Amino acid sequence: MTNLNIYIEKLRQSGLRPTKQRLKICEALFSPEKTFHFTINDLTKIIEEHLSEKISLATVYNTVHAFKKKGYLKEISINSDKSYFDTNITEHHHFFDEDTNELIDCSNDDIESVNIKKNITGKKIKSVEVLIKVASDNQNQK
Repeated sequence: MTNLNIYIEKLRQSGLRPTKQRLKICEALFSPEKTFHFTINDLTKIIEEHLSEKISLATVYNTVHAFKKKGYLKEISINSDKSYFDTNITEHHHFFDEDTNELIDCSNDDIESVNIKKNITGKKIKSVEVLIKVASDNQNQK
């Protein structure tokens, strides 16, 4: 199956028509060899700069969220107004560098198991993913 056919299938399974713009979004998301993190604005810039395609922010937003809902992308909320998306959908942890606004994968091997002592009644824990926020140590920069 060619990449184009794979992209068309992903779009259709996500409830989206495979338009030229959405196929470019798929190319940006699913053709790189390495997984990566991005914001909606980052992805829009990647598409414009590397794929020479102008796509509305709304189309990128709606497509990314449809892919997230289908499980093709993972959303990592940094705070109430900042979310990143990850093309690596496996369970793993992250560092967030507050100085550079960069989200960095952290291997499960780098974190000992997290011991959850309380659960919410009637709920089952699906996964545990740790977000570690880091920033420059200003004391060392004097």
